[in-house]
Amino acid sequence: MALTLSESAAKHVANFLAKRGKGLGVRLAVKTAGCSGMSYKLEFVDEQAENDLVFESFGVKIFTDAKSLPYIDGTELDYTKEGLNEGFKFNNPNVKNECGCGESFHV
Repeated sequence: MALTLSESAAKHVANFLAKRGKGLGVRLAVKTAGCSGMSYKLEFVDEQAENDLVFESFGVKIFTDAKSLPYIDGTELDYTKEGLNEGFKFNNPNVKNECGCGESFHV
């Protein structure tokens, strides 16, 4: 079981944490939402929760909870720039279907 960041994503998160002046890493979790059933929740972590599972890639910590992990296990969080668009991309091997807009998924 593991979550990873690409080198590009790790650099982006590390730079943003440095600009914020605080933070331990990022939290990747899932929530029930969208037309396909689940969506990703990505936020900065300032304090580790008691039940957090912690992974590390390129010196950046990724936090999640045991309830979310079965849906995102093996996911690589990437940061891409394509033309004028840039942002995080979730490479989740567990996804069976995604909605048309790409905001939600089903495993």
